[in-house]
Order: sequence, then C-alpha cells, then structure tokens
Amino acid sequence: MRVILLCLSLAATASPVAAQDGALGLAAPAAVVQSGLLRHILPRFSLKTGIPVVADADGAMTLADTPPGVAVFQGGGVTYFLRISDHKRQQRFRDWLTSEIGKRTIDSFRPDGAQPFSASIAEAVAEPVPVFNGDAVRGGELSNSLCARCHVIGPQNRMKGLGSTPSFGVLRSLADWDIRFRQFYRRPPHGAFTRIDGVTAPFDPTLPPPIVPLEITLDEIESILTFVAGIEPADLGAPLQTQ
Repeated sequence: MRVILLCLSLAATASPVAAQDGALGLAAPAAVVQSGLLRHILPRFSLKTGIPVVADADGAMTLADTPPGVAVFQGGGVTYFLRISDHKRQQRFRDWLTSEIGKRTIDSFRPDGAQPFSASIAEAVAEPVPVFNGDAVRGGELSNSLCARCHVIGPQNRMKGLGSTPSFGVLRSLADWDIRFRQFYRRPPHGAFTRIDGVTAPFDPTLPPPIVPLEITLDEIESILTFVAGIEPADLGAPLQTQ
C-alpha cells in the first residue's frame, strides 16, 4: 500500500556549497549575481544576525524574476521575488530583506554612482492564481487512497487521520500550499520512503525505507494539486502565521 505524508514539516535540503559551513544558500538570476548586489547585502545580513548566507545556484532559498514569492526589489524593469521555506533562518532573512533596514541596504547599492536596484515597489505585485492541469477527479481518488491514512481529506474521513498532521483544508490555507504539495517528497520524512521516477534517486540498499515505499509520478502529483486547488481553505480566524 502506497502512503503519502503531506505534512507541514519543511526542512530544505542543503546544497554542498551551503552545507560546508552551515550557511544558507541563495540562488539568484545571473543578472543579480553579476551585478554584485549579493556581495553587498549578504555580508551585511550575516554581520547583523550571525546567520551566514552565500550565493549558491543550488541554494534552498531562491530569488526569481517571476512569482511566486515575496516581491523584494526591482531592477531593469524586472521585479524579483524571494522564495523560501518555513525554516526559521530563511524566514529571518526574508524579514530582514523586507524591513526598512533591508530596503535601505538594497537602495544603498550604487556601483559607479548608479542605482540598479530599488526596494521601493510602488504597488504590491499580485501573485497569479496558480493553474494546474491535472485530473481533479483522479487527484481526489489519489488523495483518499494515499493520503487519508494520515490526513483528513474532507468530510469522508473527518474523524480519521493523525492528530500530528494537518488536514488538507489547513494546508490549503497556507500561502505556499502549492509549493508544499509539489515538493512534499523533498521534506522530511517523505524522502525516506518516496520514489519518483526520473526525479529522486533510488533507495540506498543499506538504508531500506522505514515503511512500504511510495512510488508516485509527477502527473499524479499534478492531479492531487488540481484536486486540492478546489478545496475550501479552512477558516482559521486571523491570518495564519507559519513558524
């Protein structure tokens, strides 16, 4: 029986560069890296917080020139978005970068007297509603057959599931719910028993999965995402803050 545990636990996999000294890795477009902006802001953040952050193409954090993510600065007509997990150190970097101090640090980057980037974003950039192309009906079937052992999917199993795992309704309430579902196999404990052909490495024969291995395809994940997109987010009162 295949089992999927789509939980809130989200510890990003560290890349070899970042793992050398416990630093957080930050991937960024070539235009940002080559400008020297990262060499300007990252040491200042590290000096302020004691958290080392290094430029790393395989980093757990990403600066991207398209949503999703938090809009952090503009340059050359492009708005850049920071994508992070719920890891506390990554959240601290986001909070610093979007703070007044972080904004002033970005604005103070003026090589040759020019200001290539600005943290003054006139209007909040609305993130587009993600569109999924899977089979919602199939996604519901997969969710009920694979996920309901641990998660409450809906009224059909509302008295079941594990108390330590969030319901699909709660997960749907999170701003980055789609990223959590799409990348679930990268987050503990899923990597220990999940296999996706062409994406994840085969299991180490010396470290067998702790439970019956789960084999799922990217198309099946897309169908689950399509199904979850139609779920009504749980009403949790005040906006949900992840830690």
